[in-house]
Amino acid sequence: MDFFESQDSARRNTGRLILLFGLAVISLILITNFLVMLIFGFLSTEMTSVGALTPWQFNWQVFAMVGVLVAAVIILGSLYKIVSLSGGGARVAEMMNGRLLVAGTGDLLERRLMNVVEEMAIASGTPVPPVYVLEEAGINAFAAGYSPSDAVIGVTRGAIETLNREQLQGVIAHEFSHILHGDMRINIRLIGILHGIMVLGIIGYYLMRGSSVRSRSKDSGGVVMLGLGLLVIGYVGTFFGNLIKAAVSRQREFLADASAVQFTRNPQGIAKALMRIGQHSQRSYMAHPSSREISHALFEEGTHSALSGLYATHPPLEKRISAILPDWDGSMDLPPEAQHDSVKGGGETQSAAGVAAGLKSPAALTGVLVADALLNQIGNPSPMHLAYAEDLLARLPSVWIEAAREPSGARAVVYLLAMAPEDPTRRRQFSLLQDAADVGVQAEVERLAGG
Repeated sequence: MDFFESQDSARRNTGRLILLFGLAVISLILITNFLVMLIFGFLSTEMTSVGALTPWQFNWQVFAMVGVLVAAVIILGSLYKIVSLSGGGARVAEMMNGRLLVAGTGDLLERRLMNVVEEMAIASGTPVPPVYVLEEAGINAFAAGYSPSDAVIGVTRGAIETLNREQLQGVIAHEFSHILHGDMRINIRLIGILHGIMVLGIIGYYLMRGSSVRSRSKDSGGVVMLGLGLLVIGYVGTFFGNLIKAAVSRQREFLADASAVQFTRNPQGIAKALMRIGQHSQRSYMAHPSSREISHALFEEGTHSALSGLYATHPPLEKRISAILPDWDGSMDLPPEAQHDSVKGGGETQSAAGVAAGLKSPAALTGVLVADALLNQIGNPSPMHLAYAEDLLARLPSVWIEAAREPSGARAVVYLLAMAPEDPTRRRQFSLLQDAADVGVQAEVERLAGG
């Protein structure tokens, strides 16, 4: 798979679709504009002759005023929906009845999931997102949140129990791509604009309902016509807008698949995860009634219906696998695998100096990197970064990993990893730390160093 070419293609297609979406919205505004002007023109004055409209109806000032009003309705409706959906990924996970994984879980498969997520976060230089488990039999996962700072990852029980570590890593890399590329932000904005268009239809419905019970006058008839027109424009516009939104989502799925291969340099991982879905009895389907609402955030389609083809937010499994593995023979058959493989993280307790001495950072492996180069690597993990993250978590004592999940503990671990492995330099660094760090961090450094 040429993942760079696949990424460029997905981005180009996304750009074209978003441009088409924007043109569709502008067209709806213009159509609504003409509708409003025609109807109220008929209410204010009679036609001068058959097919000829009065100058009022072509008054550009009125045209502009109506256009501004229609655009304002769409914008306000969009902003309302965007704000309501921007409350953070945790809200979505809780809506799906997800259970937040806590550090130190005794379940080996849940520990493996936590390790894979932490490795990907370390490799990408982003905060470790909270991880939720959904008690669903289907193989699926999702990323939710408006930005990396409020993102969460959810994984179904079926995925945890069916996928091996390599396949799970491919799925998590796919979800991190959604987080790093702002796909959730794109989807929320598209949903918001669609809601703004829908508001036109809602206004039309209430105009029809209100005028039908008041009178049968000419004015009332004009309002009914306006209401009917807005209703049709709103719902037809929403229908076609949803088709474009689904097409955008499908392109972002191709982009996330290609990015997962780029991050891991292992096309087999995500491809075999998709094959597992193809051979699984429950596939990726989820029983929760809200699964359709978050379909754009899922790893694979969460529901199936007669309109799945039209509104599909994901390409067919076969197309996704073929894009990743061009030589794939079309078979979904995979042998069963042991599920408790490679539960890493939390090495044997050793001295702080020993841990620091045994680790080599990516910078040490590739030479001294300037600050700009380091900043450019944030959100752009490579296999080297991922290998380093795996090695880091495998070597760190369990007590260090637990401490790193809290702000003061994380600072203490960073100090310890930066310290020289041997005296007398190490003793001088401890002395400097007493002057520079706050009391809580000092105490944590001493506690962890003693371990």
